[in-house]
Amino acid sequence: MATRDAEATKARILAAAVAEFAERGLAGGRVDRIAKAASSNVRMIYAYFGDKSGLFDAALATALRRLAHDAPPRPDDLTGWAGDVFDHHRRHPDVLRLSLWAQLERPAATAEPLDTYADKVELIRRDTPAPFSPVDLLVIVYAIAQAWFVSPTGLTALEGAPDDEERIAAHRAAVVAAVERILHR
Repeated sequence: MATRDAEATKARILAAAVAEFAERGLAGGRVDRIAKAASSNVRMIYAYFGDKSGLFDAALATALRRLAHDAPPRPDDLTGWAGDVFDHHRRHPDVLRLSLWAQLERPAATAEPLDTYADKVELIRRDTPAPFSPVDLLVIVYAIAQAWFVSPTGLTALEGAPDDEERIAAHRAAVVAAVERILHR
């Protein structure tokens, strides 16, 4: 008889939950689809995460921690960090989509991974230029880095195909330049 690896099962469930909730949100996400995608079963999901909301919160925390790990703030290069955040959202659109669903359907869940935000604030605290607070600066960098991905396609297509590599590179450069100008006005 094969032994069960609880951590591997949880990881598969969380990966499937991130994908499902990023695509359909909390209300549209289905636990049975998550179980099937994770090669698990609904009973295990409820055993590990309590209920669908608990699974959503865990999926969101997982996605946000992935962003924090993959694109940690660089206090000595906040403009470069803005580019890193842009790149992460391009590679992992599910993280941003899941965050947006959370803000719409379960705003309290977006406060869950406070440790990841608190760590970022502490990293940049000493290098934050006036008149910004570290929180202001984080919000500004995130907002600018995410703008391309949350803007209407009709707008982003005005200067070329939104998925054109050259266009994406130009937008990334604009993100970095915008943060640079804000920081060093």
